[in-house]
Amino acid sequence: MHYPASVNQLSAPLVKTLLGNAERLRLSIQTYANGCTLIDAGLTAPGGLEAGRLITEICLGGLGTASFSHSPYTAHWPLTLNIHTSNPVLACLGSQYAGWSLSHGNYHALGSGPARAMASKQKDGHTVPVEDLYLELAYRDRHDETVLVIENDRQPPLEIAEKIAAACGVPADKLTLIVTPTSSLAGGVQVVGRVLEVALHKAHALHFPLENILDGSGSAPVCPPHPDFVKAMGRTNDAILCAGQVQLFVKGDDADAEQLARQLPSSTSKDYGKPFAQVFKEYQYDFFKIDPMLFSPASVIVTAVESGNSFRAGQLDNALLDRSFGA
Repeated sequence: MHYPASVNQLSAPLVKTLLGNAERLRLSIQTYANGCTLIDAGLTAPGGLEAGRLITEICLGGLGTASFSHSPYTAHWPLTLNIHTSNPVLACLGSQYAGWSLSHGNYHALGSGPARAMASKQKDGHTVPVEDLYLELAYRDRHDETVLVIENDRQPPLEIAEKIAAACGVPADKLTLIVTPTSSLAGGVQVVGRVLEVALHKAHALHFPLENILDGSGSAPVCPPHPDFVKAMGRTNDAILCAGQVQLFVKGDDADAEQLARQLPSSTSKDYGKPFAQVFKEYQYDFFKIDPMLFSPASVIVTAVESGNSFRAGQLDNALLDRSFGA
């Protein structure tokens, strides 16, 4: 697979936009003792939708766009986030996917964004990526500064910043951490902004050749925030599971494109049909007991570019979305 330039280099101007417009975007900027910069987008600062939109583009490694519009397809929830990237594999899996597990003491979080592509660890005397996914993608990034987005309702301790900087091979003062609680406006937007990413992740789980995915776009309604973490997480997930729409442009046989379309929608999962918060509760709040095939858009189109044929599957579920969002 051929990849474009550094996701860290491409996202750096977006980070500078956040820092340079912190007051306008209602963000709080702090500096750790080691020089690491923390952008608070919802912990103590209010943040907002525009901050979430920019953070979504940072998560995409500067390889995608996020924009707001009003859609007629979700009757009671028209405010919609639209995602597009012409490099969906690298933008979504190589950057946006929350694949870096971080912990120190009782602090646990998942990291997403460009820093993932730089992070390395020692294994059996060799330097390898922190995530095995990068071996499959055959992609590693190098840059003199980096950024990681953390979805959590607590500020990361200094030790987490130290670990990230060391793994990425940069001085701590060249690291920026962005924290977006799920219950915040910015946090909700950046999770909904993963509507295309979950389709790529499921396509990968279904063993569809990643090199055959050429382009992609997606949209999902912006959910109302909720102060309760479980309900907030439920709403962000349901925005995608009940009303997410994705179109993938792929090369290869029509039969493969059609099969991918049939398998992608969230409704193919045995756990589909209830608000996500309810499903989560029924599994005793164990995320890993939930059917992984649930995490995908509601409606998909897969277009085979060599034949010009498109294959559709799934549908929007406004009734279930209303139950989740509290209509």
